[in-house]
Amino acid sequence: MDINEKRPTKRDETQMVPQPVKGEKGLVNVDTTWGIIQPMQVAKGVRTIDEIEVNEFREKGLPIIDARTPGFYDVSTILGAKNIPHNEITERMGELDRGQPSIFFCNGPQCPQSPWAIHNLLEAGFPPEKILYYRGGMHDWVTLGLPLENKKQ
Repeated sequence: MDINEKRPTKRDETQMVPQPVKGEKGLVNVDTTWGIIQPMQVAKGVRTIDEIEVNEFREKGLPIIDARTPGFYDVSTILGAKNIPHNEITERMGELDRGQPSIFFCNGPQCPQSPWAIHNLLEAGFPPEKILYYRGGMHDWVTLGLPLENKKQ
């Protein structure tokens, strides 16, 4: 049986990014009913990284690419991230520096947006060793209380 078949039934209105509980500092609501669990290894030659590595690379100035659509990015994103939506990645590939790795993320372990972006980049000839996949995405970043920025402010 597919692991995704064991998950709760999808709700009518899903919440893809954990949301703060009003009046409860540090507490968030998580919706476990949406998406399809993504593999840990997204593609051959692409390294999967965790929150500690994302933070270290962020502090070193490596590009962090939010592969989600603008509606998600505008609400909140990882501090310092640039939005290149998964459906625009090949057209905007020139914005990526092939001389250094870029970190790609989306809504989390059950979101396909950054895997789609990564596969499209690889098909277009982008070197896999220059791609870092943060599988935890916004889901894990938010639930761990790590720094965010709101692009609409």
